[in-house]
Amino acid sequence: MTIYNDLFMGIDSSTQSCKALVIDPNNSKIVHVDSVNFDKDLPHYETRNGVIRSDDRNLSEANPQMWIDALNMLFARMKQSDFPFSAIRAISVSGQQHGLVTLDVQGNLTRNRSKLWNDNSTVEECELLTEKLGDVDKMIKAVGNSQRTGYTAGKIYHMYRHEPDAAAQTSTFFLVHNYINWYLTGGKNGGVRVMEPGDVSGMALRHPGATQWATEVCNIIAADLSSKLPDVKPADAMIGTISPELADTYGFDPACLIDAGSGDNMYGAIGTGNINPGLVTVSLGTSGTAYTIFEDPYVDPDGEIAAFADSTGRYLPLLCVSNMANGYNQILDQYNMSHADYSKILTETPAGNKGRLLFPWYMGERTPDLPNAAPIYWGFGLDDFTKPVLCRAVLEGHVLNLYDGFRKMPVEAGEIRLTGGLSQSEAWCQTIADVFNMETVPVEGEGAALGAAIHAAWVYHRGSSSDYSLENLTQSLVTVAEDRRKQPKNADVYRPIRDAYREISLRIRTQADEIDPFKVLSKY
Repeated sequence: MTIYNDLFMGIDSSTQSCKALVIDPNNSKIVHVDSVNFDKDLPHYETRNGVIRSDDRNLSEANPQMWIDALNMLFARMKQSDFPFSAIRAISVSGQQHGLVTLDVQGNLTRNRSKLWNDNSTVEECELLTEKLGDVDKMIKAVGNSQRTGYTAGKIYHMYRHEPDAAAQTSTFFLVHNYINWYLTGGKNGGVRVMEPGDVSGMALRHPGATQWATEVCNIIAADLSSKLPDVKPADAMIGTISPELADTYGFDPACLIDAGSGDNMYGAIGTGNINPGLVTVSLGTSGTAYTIFEDPYVDPDGEIAAFADSTGRYLPLLCVSNMANGYNQILDQYNMSHADYSKILTETPAGNKGRLLFPWYMGERTPDLPNAAPIYWGFGLDDFTKPVLCRAVLEGHVLNLYDGFRKMPVEAGEIRLTGGLSQSEAWCQTIADVFNMETVPVEGEGAALGAAIHAAWVYHRGSSSDYSLENLTQSLVTVAEDRRKQPKNADVYRPIRDAYREISLRIRTQADEIDPFKVLSKY
């Protein structure tokens, strides 16, 4: 039996699953990986893709207790396998960004459903916040971002407007990973209520370069909001120790520390080795994101590129599209195909799909900011609604939509590192290389969970030895799949298609008069 003395755990609570990963940094090894799928392993929560089923296409919510149950399920499995919990020195939590969790003074949920990052029910609140502050430019100056339904500010405002009693009972407004940290440090029995700059920067309540909440924006929502937002502690710090109850139940060392944690994109950067300027990570999951590291805050004057802080004291300008895996997964299910089947059928159509384009705004869209949008098929003739043509349209549509937002990001990079479930697909890797005209290489393993574990080791050992620098930890633990590296093959084909996609998108989004067709038709 292997004896371990210095282990670190990363937990990634994402939209569809919860993952646990443990590293042994002294031997550059990942010693444990496991995951719980919310739909399959916790069916009583009645979720689909981690979201409570609803007939309202704008609603995306989950019960926060589901995330805690998933965490305990993972711990219980580890205990059954005699995992040496006592060797874990620190735990760090990665969480899906923007989700709102609300607690009263005693630690009870004041709302048993969390509005998630892809909830589009707060359009009116976002418009009101912007209008009351003055305009979009003033909002971007105040918080670094425009107000979008994905961000947390609109969710909090929605609660104050539509559930005032619950808002009044709330003493703490949390994000997902903060809630899990609170549970790990004791929950109702003294759990720590703090936040950190990375995930906070995605709330649209504080500028990523600031050290205080944007008081004027907070006051528009409620006069008492600022008092209900926890203290923001440094990202490179520990916030407490594991609760005595969890230590007794599973065998953790009572001195096991809990890292400040961060959002999944912040830890996805670390888990793909994206820790210095000049590299781009593209995460291909339920949503699609593209991000890079900056030394100084970057604020997009149009608010399309999110202005975020990272989890190391620097900054993470980020593009997010809310539609990514949904269209692809649906067509796989509909035609009962595997990744390999999908790649094979693409050979029946040419790159560029002869100009037959899909704008994959299935559930509204975050970038471009079209919360009421619907998908649009462009250039399809009478004979074009075939399996091969639709398969290529879905893939290219998602990648073109991602690139259309990315083209605004002020970065020159020679390599894109891919993470997330869709990076397993050769077709996705090659199409991204072609559309972005950039080398792509998948990163093996669980990016955000690995990033969380690496961050825990870095913070725990920080200052003790250069062996535990982020550079050394990522070099020894992050593995890229060199045998799957892709060079652009069809960049010349996609260059004019990218421009056409952009022009069509702009025309669709430009209102000719007072009627917004997306908004009108979203009611049907």
